[in-house]
Amino acid sequence: MNKPSVLVTRRWPAAVEAQLAKDYNATFNTSDVPLATLQMREAMKRYDAVLPTVTDKLDADVLEVGKPQAKIIGNYSVGYSHICESSARKSGMTVTNTPDVLSECTADIAMTLMLMVARRAGEGEREVREGRWTGWRPTHLVGTKVSGKTLGIIGYGRIGQEMAKRAHHGFGMRVVVQNRSRIAPEVLAQCSATQVDTVEDLLPRCDFVSLHCPGGAANRHLINSRRLDLMKEDAFLINTARGEVVDEWALTQALMFNTIGGAALDVFDGEPCIAPDLMQCENLVMLPHLGSATREAREAMGFRVLDNLADFFAGRDPRDQVI
Repeated sequence: MNKPSVLVTRRWPAAVEAQLAKDYNATFNTSDVPLATLQMREAMKRYDAVLPTVTDKLDADVLEVGKPQAKIIGNYSVGYSHICESSARKSGMTVTNTPDVLSECTADIAMTLMLMVARRAGEGEREVREGRWTGWRPTHLVGTKVSGKTLGIIGYGRIGQEMAKRAHHGFGMRVVVQNRSRIAPEVLAQCSATQVDTVEDLLPRCDFVSLHCPGGAANRHLINSRRLDLMKEDAFLINTARGEVVDEWALTQALMFNTIGGAALDVFDGEPCIAPDLMQCENLVMLPHLGSATREAREAMGFRVLDNLADFFAGRDPRDQVI
């Protein structure tokens, strides 16, 4: 019996690639460079399954290829806003994601960013590395206390809840959440969280605001100039969700004119390209999309894709089917 053919669009952890090679007729993108649209389009015609990451834009030009050979897209991430849902449905494709397994590590990065921007750690490290540090003094790089402050979380899914646990139980923070649906009282009670109806209700109340909502067109520029104006002038914005959720021009203005205390980003609109003006903001911490970048999480994500493929090719509904 012939094994299904699969294309892996980027390098994955070695243990996962080894299992893919064992179970499938697998082709790996050994260059680890994102594939061009034409290459992705051809892949839909040649392989039984395509396994993309967030670096791959699967729009109508890629997915609508007449009668594609690919019947499943095993997406290596939780978010799938880079995949055109209507085109996937039109082409009869199943799409899966990798929830649960990266929630803790992504929340860890969000906490890292919050602490870094509050305590001006990015500025401090640059100063030390550049040889500009002249020694301890009482007024040097004075930051903001985190413990006991109010954290606003926009998007209270798995990652948002993990963030709340760290903040509330670890730092004694008060938690306010905004979510597109009502959160069960027992879930809110785990971190003594309060749910508000709108983003506008949340922003003025919080010392820190952490974004954990989906990306895509519906949430593009969810945080814009009008909403940034609602934040306290000493409040901080943290984004580990998707780059398009924040209007980066508006954020740059808020940072340059000090209408908010600072920001910390792990994701960017149009990454890996970074808006030049953002690079000039000293009160901004930036990481290169490290949310799930632990060995444990990245391997678990890959094996979750394998679980979904096994279900699909055995005629079962994949556990993580999203389309």
